[in-house]
Amino acid sequence: MTNQTYIVARATTASKAALVIMVSCVVVLLLVPLTGDRGSMRLIVEICYFLALAQMWNLLAGYAGLLSVGQQAFSGFGGYMLFAFVVYGGLSPLISLPLAGILAGIVSLPVAILMFRLSGPYFAIGTWVTAEVFKLVFFEIPLGGGSGMSLPIQAIRDISPTTEGRELIIYLTALAIAVGSVALVYSMLRSRFGLALTAVRDNERASASVGIDSFRLKLGVFVTVAAFTGMVGALIFLQKLRISPGSAFDVMEWSAGIIFIVVIGGIGRIEGPFVGVAVYFLLRETTANYGAWYMILLGLLAIVIMLFARQGLWGFLAERYRLTVFPIERRVRTVEPVEKAKPSNGISDTAISNLSLPPF
Repeated sequence: MTNQTYIVARATTASKAALVIMVSCVVVLLLVPLTGDRGSMRLIVEICYFLALAQMWNLLAGYAGLLSVGQQAFSGFGGYMLFAFVVYGGLSPLISLPLAGILAGIVSLPVAILMFRLSGPYFAIGTWVTAEVFKLVFFEIPLGGGSGMSLPIQAIRDISPTTEGRELIIYLTALAIAVGSVALVYSMLRSRFGLALTAVRDNERASASVGIDSFRLKLGVFVTVAAFTGMVGALIFLQKLRISPGSAFDVMEWSAGIIFIVVIGGIGRIEGPFVGVAVYFLLRETTANYGAWYMILLGLLAIVIMLFARQGLWGFLAERYRLTVFPIERRVRTVEPVEKAKPSNGISDTAISNLSLPPF
């Protein structure tokens, strides 16, 4: 009987090939500025921050089980903090970018403690109400009020003295944030933290029985997502160079749209936001001349997917064809033992054993 060896591994042949393809895509994206196509660069920047927001919401809802519909509170807050640091603090916009994210994470702590007293649909409604409160507050504070404000010319020149240089810096920053969001989620889910998070999502009561503190776990995810969302929001309005309460806290743009992207792509899977973003922008770009039809088509597509493929487009393909680009689960595989090599001189083992040697 042949003895089999078992090994525990995460990576598969498909995931290794996908990693090579994704690294190649990043290299290609780094070369896009050489073409001088500013329209394509702006579109890629938009895709990057939508992907980052979708990855963060997927981590929050798909893995932590926190169904928030008020993430625009932190993206808008981050955008406003960037303007506050630049206008009143005299800081460079690029330095203000991470600071806005850090401040958004700090502000999310009391929000999380308050929201965690709610659960299920009440939690979702509570996050939306919180975002509306943020919106009303920024209507009143001296940061442009309801009409909003623009970045000063000097602050824009601090990024780069030329328009081309500014767009290049914003492009590279957006690409780094998109890659960073994927790397952050992937590294978290591959760690013990991610294992505990998955256990809490699947059965919170059972995970508590083995010593997992679900409150601290969810709090950590909520604050991390809020901080990263705030930084992405700062990037969004750094590119736009103008901010107002209506645009910063737009529930359709920064919450409903992100939810549609994740649901269509596949909630609870790192690959899902990639597919969702691709579908979202494909519909938007092909139906741009028909007003808001892309939103109607996106909504209809989301309804169809929720009815017939609740795991999303990528989830459907992954279960059907066993595809994994970002493997986070450990899998046991069998390895066939290597047969013993035969003697190279053509003499068999039996012949060697029966061979009599002359005495010394």
